[in-house]
Amino acid sequence: MSEPSSFYEQIGGHDTFVRLVDTFYAGVADDEVLKPMYPEEDLGPAKERLTLFLEQYWGGPGTYSEQRGHPRLRMRHAPFHVNPDARDRWLAHMRTAVDALELPPLHETTLWDYLHRAAMAMVNTFEPTGIGPAAHGRAAASLPLNASTTKESP
Repeated sequence: MSEPSSFYEQIGGHDTFVRLVDTFYAGVADDEVLKPMYPEEDLGPAKERLTLFLEQYWGGPGTYSEQRGHPRLRMRHAPFHVNPDARDRWLAHMRTAVDALELPPLHETTLWDYLHRAAMAMVNTFEPTGIGPAAHGRAAASLPLNASTTKESP
């Protein structure tokens, strides 16, 4: 039997990414800064988008691009107020989710390094939450990494 070839396969494939995203969104659901960024009450569509994105990024199915095109993370987050507070909240919920997976240290570090770098790259303002960009058509709170530039939820 051969070794799993992609990171996606090495950490358990679809089921692992579903667990990661479900745990992450359990935190987002109660977050006073992040949750208001989702227009629908049900976070299911956002969970699906993030799961598909992460699976594709780590060598799983290319469903995300088939359905949504190129990820363009910075562009998809540009309309939203992603400040250091929002980034830190996103990272705190994601840290809980990564820890819950109980991955081997090398895999945990690899996954966390990417998520941390991606979150840092999404910061697009240093204005406090609730001021500034909201007056210019941008949302008043932050947005997790799988946002869309349309009225569709992140």
